[in-house]
Amino acid sequence: MPDQSKLVTVPVGPLRIVALSSCTTLGQRVDRYISRWRKEREDLSTQSVEFTGYEKDSYLVNVECTRFASGEAKGVIKDSVRGADLYILVDVINSSIEYNLGGRMVPMSPDEHFADVKRIIAASAGKARRINVIMPFLYESRQDKRASRESLDCAIALQELVSMGVENIITFDAHEPKVQNAIPTSGFESLMPTYQFIKCMLKTIPDLELDNDHIMVISPDEGAMNRAIYFANHFGVDVGMFYKRRDYSRVVNGKNPIVAHEFLGDSVEGKDVIIIDDMIASGESMLDVARELKRRKAKRVFCLATFGLFTAGVEVFDKAYEEGIFNMVISTNATHEKPEVLSRPWYKSADISKYIAIVIDHLNHDASINDLLNPTERIMTRIKEYKQNHTISDNYTAPGQQLYFL
Repeated sequence: MPDQSKLVTVPVGPLRIVALSSCTTLGQRVDRYISRWRKEREDLSTQSVEFTGYEKDSYLVNVECTRFASGEAKGVIKDSVRGADLYILVDVINSSIEYNLGGRMVPMSPDEHFADVKRIIAASAGKARRINVIMPFLYESRQDKRASRESLDCAIALQELVSMGVENIITFDAHEPKVQNAIPTSGFESLMPTYQFIKCMLKTIPDLELDNDHIMVISPDEGAMNRAIYFANHFGVDVGMFYKRRDYSRVVNGKNPIVAHEFLGDSVEGKDVIIIDDMIASGESMLDVARELKRRKAKRVFCLATFGLFTAGVEVFDKAYEEGIFNMVISTNATHEKPEVLSRPWYKSADISKYIAIVIDHLNHDASINDLLNPTERIMTRIKEYKQNHTISDNYTAPGQQLYFL
């Protein structure tokens, strides 16, 4: 039975979820989890007026962002959101969504997805009791700091959302979490999918030796070092790091080209190595690191990234996989997963829909999510289970109770 010890308070307002077209599949999965949990929940005074509409078959709101041939658009909310605790889900980098622009179909850009969020907020016309935005890939997160005379897009976007009345912004693995300093008095959470990565690995790889003699975690650059250390501490293994030596005299595709990858760390010979980063864009950097590790006689290479964008296609990964450069790529469904990626034998998807659902469920009750942000206990329980069985079950069981997530 789900753990409901923190969900005994009256909800902030009737729960309503807006899954924009970019996030339809993920939104439906989240909705199904919450609907099932609330129907199974016991010992709540759901018959009182405060719990009106608490149990529903679906919490999804019917919305539409209609586009004109000129490229202009408008947001329309077709269901009532008066007094609601509204959660808007959007995938700002889902380029599979197209619209008619002057007679030709063009893919939606991050700017257009972000504009749709603002349209839905505006369409609510101040009638919702609270507005929350769940944006797994933080809009403009790669432009989160200023180095010269350049824009500071991510900070401006956060301030714009807050100025429109958004109280909580939930994202995953923000490129630079310190960007929340732009909105210091508003709710901002950058969730980490560490548990989901570990669960996916332990369920799909039956022959891992979880000790310092057989595994090493690798940071592909200095920016991902904290992420790698956090991951490695749970396995109790060493960390290595690659330093990207760049040519700062040139700019190619908006960035300084990498001249070489310099490795800092102990020998990886004969070890399984886990490369962990926030995203795979073209994949060039990740595969270069994998090649360097194989050149240093690493046994197997597993690539983990919160966001698998594959902006240059999957052919380069197919070729590297055939050459034995890496063994597996694990990414999350936080962003749109292209069908050609899902069909590849080297790709595994780590589901985060349960995580999002439990966060929404807690926030709707104004309950603390501190325990959800620290998965150490759950991870250690799973590792112990794996060492005994060389696999793990679908559900996590805590002593004396069955938790309903992850």
